[in-house]
Amino acid sequence: MATVKELRSQEEIESAFSIMHQLRNHLDENTYVELVLEAQIKEQYRLCALYEEDKIVAVIGFMPMITLNYGRFIWVCDLVTDEKQRHLGYGEQLLNYVHQWAEDHKYRSVALSSGVDQTETHRFYEEKMDYDKVSYVFTKTLHKQKESPE
Repeated sequence: MATVKELRSQEEIESAFSIMHQLRNHLDENTYVELVLEAQIKEQYRLCALYEEDKIVAVIGFMPMITLNYGRFIWVCDLVTDEKQRHLGYGEQLLNYVHQWAEDHKYRSVALSSGVDQTETHRFYEEKMDYDKVSYVFTKTLHKQKESPE
């Protein structure tokens, strides 16, 4: 029986790195841990793991947010299932966990973004999870600014 647990301690966060690294392979373990701990404090980021027989098989990271467009909603930042465990329903279980968390805490919707080349993933969100495609996400990398003297 699969169970979901929120990861709060540094040790728990570290235990999910091998799975999260499959999605966020640009991060080394130290940077990953630092970012999760900072986001937990500053952004109310929540990292949850799905365990199957005491082994993490999938993780999800999400944040409660408020914008004028969506009102009170949950943003799913990260969702990944271990590559050896995909197509077993673990992503669905984690998203359903977040949907329930959102309802329990009076958030009106759940939103996420997905890479433009992830057509199979898009099919999962739209057909299996009943998400609507409502926008494109655009990003711009800013050049490092020189620190100004104070």
